[in-house]
Amino acid sequence: VHNSGWLRDPGDLLFQDTALIAGLEVYVKDILATFKKDKRIVLWDLYNEPGNSGYGDKSLPLLQQVFTWGRTVNPSQPLSAGYWHGSLTNLNTYQLENSDVITYHTYESVEAHLALINKLKQYGRPMICTEYMARPKSTFQTIMPLLKAENIGAINWGLVAGKTNTIFGWDTPLP
Repeated sequence: VHNSGWLRDPGDLLFQDTALIAGLEVYVKDILATFKKDKRIVLWDLYNEPGNSGYGDKSLPLLQQVFTWGRTVNPSQPLSAGYWHGSLTNLNTYQLENSDVITYHTYESVEAHLALINKLKQYGRPMICTEYMARPKSTFQTIMPLLKAENIGAINWGLVAGKTNTIFGWDTPLP
């Protein structure tokens, strides 16, 4: 199964035991403080896909807290949380207004990807596409020239030959 090892963390537990926030704060601040001047770190993506798994705005308090923790530690690297779903208005507004670098995910066609880029340009910040390539709709051959033309960085996490099977397209049938 494509991306079979993916898990939410802290997932539903966060809403069942709010005491977990204190432990999460210690963890996040410790990691940021330990590596705050490390030149190997390019950027801190503080929260991957806030609102995913049907959480919607329930993710907003944690998103706000993680940015507060990040600003408190004040690492030398930029802070971000990736835009990923257009309907999450409150989350999108907060993360886009508080990110030093706009990071985003899109698996859409070149035309839809360009429309998103044009929408995100209004923030006047550097951009990095941190997820793309839902073969066959979005491929290196189609997306990389667009990103180059728009001067947007790209990170590809989907070529892992291992448990997650992300080397295959999302809908590729696997034995």
